[in-house]
Amino acid sequence: MSFPNDTLVVDFILLGLTDDPALEKALFGLFLLVYLITLAGNLCMILLIRATPHLQTPMYFFLGHLSFVDICYSSNVTPNMLHSLLSGWKAISRAGCFTQCLLFIALVITEFYMLACMALDRYVAICSPLHYSSRMNRRVCVSLVAFPYLFGFLNGLSQALLTFHLSFCGSLEIKHFYCADPPLIVLACSDTRVKEMAMFVVAGFTLSSSLFIVLLSYVFIFVAILKIRSAEGRRKAFSTCGSHLTTVTIFYGTLICMYLRPPSEKSVEESKVISVFYTFLSPMLNPLIYSLRNKDVIRAMKVLSKGNLFQKITV
Repeated sequence: MSFPNDTLVVDFILLGLTDDPALEKALFGLFLLVYLITLAGNLCMILLIRATPHLQTPMYFFLGHLSFVDICYSSNVTPNMLHSLLSGWKAISRAGCFTQCLLFIALVITEFYMLACMALDRYVAICSPLHYSSRMNRRVCVSLVAFPYLFGFLNGLSQALLTFHLSFCGSLEIKHFYCADPPLIVLACSDTRVKEMAMFVVAGFTLSSSLFIVLLSYVFIFVAILKIRSAEGRRKAFSTCGSHLTTVTIFYGTLICMYLRPPSEKSVEESKVISVFYTFLSPMLNPLIYSLRNKDVIRAMKVLSKGNLFQKITV
């Protein structure tokens, strides 16, 4: 991978959200708290799913992987940002910027298709309940989970290579708090048309294809629910989809606003605010949404906590 005309430049500068020292310290405390809640919530969700027999189902298998992706997603950006806010050191090496860019794109795409897999799971569970266990067997679930990881990594690598093949020969101050494609493209002094086209194609295809799977699944789900005669039955069916629909709305809405626009100074500034939602808040809210709205998870938490308490008392 070569960088013509700019081989003497070593680091980029991440300008972050603000240059006010007092505000930086306040933001450090806020984002540290959000990050700790994110790690605790998603790790607890993974451990709870693995430790509870009645959560060993396809739905929670996908939810466990969603929590893992959220941990990686948040950890890709947050530690470096926290260090910058606390120390004032805003430089990031080319290798670090490349890695951050690659992982960010890979994990975003992985989460899109993981949410689509969860929609397919709900479709089979509600529309074909008698065949659910056979159609969503272990082999099918593993295959469905493997695709988002593989497809996400390959696209992340190709997009990062295209971005860092550009020439950066002017100011290397990135008007963002992490290395993202739009602010990096704005800094390039070589022709960016190929990169912009590739970015729009990948982002457009990923958004449209995964969203199509989600929407089509829910069309069939709603039709099936409306055929249920019992009001209680309809309520239970809707409740199993509510958490997933909330997560989909938050994640898709913010990313559509950021990536399906031509990169410009104004769009980059606006994207910083939007990025806070899907980089920090979405990974933090996902385990809370699924735990607070899910009776099975709440029951598993109570059983596990009583079990741990009992073990401590007997010891």
